[in-house]
Amino acid sequence: MMKHYQTTAVGVHRGSPRLWLQGENLAHAGFSPGSRFDLVVESETLKLVLSEEGRRTVSAKTRGDRAFPVIDINSREELAPIARFGWVRILITGQTIVILPLASEERRLKRLERAAGKMQDGDPLDLGSLSHGGGILSHAVHTGLFLEGVDSRLRFANEIRGELLDHARAVNDSWEPDTVSLAAPLQELAFDRDALGKLPSVDILEAGLPCSGASVSGRSKRRLALPEDHPEVGHLVVPFMAMVAQVNPLVVILENVLPYQNSASASIIRSLMRDFGYDIHECVLRGREFGALEDRDRYCLLAITRGVDFDLEQLVLPEVGHARLGDVLEEVASDDTCWSTMSGLKAKMERDIEAGKGFRMQTFDAASDRIGTITKGYAKVRSTDPKIRHPENPDLLRQIKPAEHARVKQIPEHLVEGLSDTVAHEVLGQSVVYQPFVAVGALIARTLKVWCAKLESLTASGAGALSRSVCG
Repeated sequence: MMKHYQTTAVGVHRGSPRLWLQGENLAHAGFSPGSRFDLVVESETLKLVLSEEGRRTVSAKTRGDRAFPVIDINSREELAPIARFGWVRILITGQTIVILPLASEERRLKRLERAAGKMQDGDPLDLGSLSHGGGILSHAVHTGLFLEGVDSRLRFANEIRGELLDHARAVNDSWEPDTVSLAAPLQELAFDRDALGKLPSVDILEAGLPCSGASVSGRSKRRLALPEDHPEVGHLVVPFMAMVAQVNPLVVILENVLPYQNSASASIIRSLMRDFGYDIHECVLRGREFGALEDRDRYCLLAITRGVDFDLEQLVLPEVGHARLGDVLEEVASDDTCWSTMSGLKAKMERDIEAGKGFRMQTFDAASDRIGTITKGYAKVRSTDPKIRHPENPDLLRQIKPAEHARVKQIPEHLVEGLSDTVAHEVLGQSVVYQPFVAVGALIARTLKVWCAKLESLTASGAGALSRSVCG
């Protein structure tokens, strides 16, 4: 039974590492002044074991009329297993003191060694997905990795809507036959010990946390002072970080609306990720810079385990041509019933103008080189959502179709085939523009290949075993 837990720094004295322990907690476990003990080295763990014939003796430090136990170990050889960590944790049990790397450091090394072994053996990387939706982000990252020669497999996907997981299993190429579907609220899953105990660790964890609390429209609609005030999704940063701690990924990819970058949730993520042993890289991915027709920008946070050199400046932007909306629109007969005057929406726009409101209808045609953002509620036929103008009669408009919606976001159409128009627009409207995250996946693959080659070079040159080389 553990009697005491603490963290402490590994000091330096006369050029050698030094471990200094003192206090009543030592005596509580039997390490009283004058007690003898042995130091046992086991890989990256040290054990101080009480023994009447032990080679070492617990010293004493006098304070007033009381003597407190002190353990002072100052040895380059004996402390070599822990000296490189700087800080260690101390577990005091009956008769034994165990000295280990910090739990966060131990997890960092474990994920580095796990990923390095897979890369060197040519095994697929394991992926996990949170707030999966239709799995579009998962598919994009999987594709980016594959284009750079790195295979991957989706080990689990969490989404509150079970029907979306069922659909993704049927059509999404990133899914495997044994991918685990987790149809539950993230906050329920993250603290379910039974479920978490059955989940594997992964190398890449991606998430598109719901943006309702952080988006401008979401905050305005609910009159939220803070994104975190949203009653349904404002608190999801907590279970998200709990899942990161549980599955211990080498890389974390988080996407969201741009205002999320300045939220308290983002600040918490940055600080905790730092303490977990990650370096944080942030950017805005603009769909137009990647050739998408839709004006959609997304905030992207990448947490890369410390020890892997990552340069976001190496993200490759494609050469963008001169695409037009007509390139992705379907041929619709001029007398098709989908064309409408939408007189009610036009009348609303006039009322908004008279009231001094900034709401306007957005209309586009085949010659347009862009289209406005199409959101998840597009099927509601709202006045400010993009509409397509009739090629001959400017008074007629129509809604964009799900397949067209997918194309303006560069998303493979088969990912929403078979869904109703309403659900397809929901899946697409809350997803990402596809190619920017393909580029992110490709950059991660290139980064890991360079990192792995460097490790192999260090190991071959006699710099040490793999476990030491990955430490960084």
